[in-house]
Amino acid sequence: MEKTTREAQYSSCFDVRDRIGMQPLGIVTNLVWYEDPRHLLFMLARYKFVAKMLEGRDRVLEIGCGDGFASRIVRQAVGALTAVDFDPVFIEDAKSRVVDNWPIDYRVHDILDGPVDGPFDAAYSIDVFEHIEQEKEDLFLNNVIANLTDDGVLVIGCPSLESQAYASPRSKEGHVNCKTGPELKACLEKHFSTVMMFSMNDEVVHTGFHKMAHYLYAICSNKRDR
Repeated sequence: MEKTTREAQYSSCFDVRDRIGMQPLGIVTNLVWYEDPRHLLFMLARYKFVAKMLEGRDRVLEIGCGDGFASRIVRQAVGALTAVDFDPVFIEDAKSRVVDNWPIDYRVHDILDGPVDGPFDAAYSIDVFEHIEQEKEDLFLNNVIANLTDDGVLVIGCPSLESQAYASPRSKEGHVNCKTGPELKACLEKHFSTVMMFSMNDEVVHTGFHKMAHYLYAICSNKRDR
């Protein structure tokens, strides 16, 4: 049945619906929207921060994209985006929702096995570092850095150690390497000479007291000689 809206400017809603259909949530995002709708806002805000920090970069790499639902936010701000995850189920789901407006190159790849075919002038990883065992964190970072050009930038986002007192059991299960702000900075400074730290609570990014931050961001540049 053909429908129209009472205000003509909204008719384009039906144009897009009829042309590409109703776009679904990702397999993980669907669970978030069902169980904790507010958390979806926090996730999207994290990706928006990355998009603003990397805006204008030519070739960008996302490490650990999950179902890729929010990757489009970064793709909107950069020239090209390659997004990898080690789980084929998530990559298959992400590929099923690619549209012509926002092409993204999704690939199955475990960064612990080695770098991704590049190079890239920026990389980012959201909600991944805390899943990397401490004894493998340098391997993780070395393989990420190997993807970067000499002036490449890396953005890392992860929950703080202090936040884990309030994390859900499911969340805690995979969080094997949460750090305080100073600990994360020290870890990253082994690989980059410039590491700028930010705090985040819900959807708000700030430079406040790191022990009160639920989430941490690090923007890294000037990679050290290896």
